Amino acid sequence: MRNVDVKQGTEGVKALALDANCNIGKSFLDELREAIEREKSDIGKNVLGQIIENDEIAMENHEPMCQDTGMVVVFLEIGYDVHFNGDIYDAVNEGVRQAYQEGMLRKSVVSHPILRKNTNDNTPAVIHVKLVQGDQIKITLAPKGGGSENMSLVKMLIPSDGIEGIKKLVLHTIFYAGGKPCPPLVVGIGLGGNLEESALIAKAALMRDLNDVNPDPVLAQLEKELLDEINLLGVGPMGFGGSTTALSVKINAYPCHIASLPVAINLQCHASRHKSMVI
Repeated sequence: MRNVDVKQGTEGVKALALDANCNIGKSFLDELREAIEREKSDIGKNVLGQIIENDEIAMENHEPMCQDTGMVVVFLEIGYDVHFNGDIYDAVNEGVRQAYQEGMLRKSVVSHPILRKNTNDNTPAVIHVKLVQGDQIKITLAPKGGGSENMSLVKMLIPSDGIEGIKKLVLHTIFYAGGKPCPPLVVGIGLGGNLEESALIAKAALMRDLNDVNPDPVLAQLEKELLDEINLLGVGPMGFGGSTTALSVKINAYPCHIASLPVAINLQCHASRHKSMVI
């Protein structure tokens, strides 16, 4: 058994929140640069160039790449042999509080969905916990902006809808979202499970490396086909038109009921922010 002081969790979350808001991942920035070469629209190329310039300025000056510094989502993978000296949920929220106050990041969380009073420290975070083998803790943190989250959805399809029904739903969602989720996008899709599981695995799909290959050949093919078809929609960077509406499609799947085909679509804007560390 390994005893872990929850202060390590606070320090880790704080560091990840400050890092994620200011430093876009290298693979994402590289993909943006490659997308300029592929983009067929002049205005699309211009917009992509401005996004890259913005990201480079954010990294150089350690400033947020977007004014929407998001609601913090934290995935905790906790080893069975870990014992916390304290409350890990409180520790995570304290890390968020410190990062958003000391980093002067925008506070975007309200304490009640109807009354809408700001919590003034961007807490609470949305925290997902998974127990795994070992004595380590992996923290993956993503500040998720409101614009792309607002255009996400969960739909309960039926098995007879099949792959074509999944495609139709995804393409319809992205086409009618237009520029609202700030493309170019990463599209996270959760297939199967039930209502809440599909949404959770769709969000987790956004944490995958941009250049990974799905180990499931059926899903890998569907990811490729969807990316090609999404980029034929003409939405383009920031909705101004073009051939770069999405940079990647990531699909996670889970077993489901014989009568159901849950599909969750979680859109991620071009400020694709997620960072991880192991304690």
